[in-house]
Amino acid sequence: MIPAMPSDSLMQDARERVQAARSVTILTGAGISADSGVPTFRGADGLWRNFRAEDLATPEAFERDPRLVWEWYNWRRELIATKAPNAAHEAMAAFELRCPAFWLITQNVDGLHRQAGSMKLSEMHGNIWKVRCTACGQVSDDRSVPIALLPACQSCGGLLRPHIVWFGESLDLNDLRHCHQALQATDCLLVVGTSGVVYPAAGFASVAKDAGAVVIEINPDPTPQSDLVDLALRGRAKDLVPALLQAG
Repeated sequence: MIPAMPSDSLMQDARERVQAARSVTILTGAGISADSGVPTFRGADGLWRNFRAEDLATPEAFERDPRLVWEWYNWRRELIATKAPNAAHEAMAAFELRCPAFWLITQNVDGLHRQAGSMKLSEMHGNIWKVRCTACGQVSDDRSVPIALLPACQSCGGLLRPHIVWFGESLDLNDLRHCHQALQATDCLLVVGTSGVVYPAAGFASVAKDAGAVVIEINPDPTPQSDLVDLALRGRAKDLVPALLQAG
């Protein structure tokens, strides 16, 4: 059950804090994509041919059976291709144009933020519409639906893999450094649609708080971060983010 919209006074307080900030950083998770109808691909929603995401999104699974892994990613791509950015994605992209010091950090790989027009962003876990050559390392865009099995690099002919950070792999260090720089310099951090349990993103609110930022959470339900934040707004991202980031 989705809670009622926050009170007018709480929303006004949050809006004033955002407007007063010289720099704003936003962290998004699966909740914002869920408002566009994107499944989580983990747990019951992500079960495919009796495989769990944790069984397929690993380097070992790809080495063992790359065709099976690509079949799963092709299924995911076909699902995501039918989805569109929602009002929250669009509000963030519009806000970016009005806020000189802005950075968006997303844990999502569906590419909906880019599709909405966001440009100043870190896709921490990669992007399902990008591929990486296992031989030469070249990264390129590929929005083919369906994608050829098994896809080959146009430059060297090597086997392509999804440009996704899999279980057991490290996040890109330069990307992480950029995220931490944004968090330490921001006046306001919005934490939108994330449960706050997956690290390192689960620690980002603490990093921003320690640097003196106001932290505002938007989520339908309380999270492990809720006691840490300055304001917790209960509701869906597609409803609350546009109201919070509206111009004026």
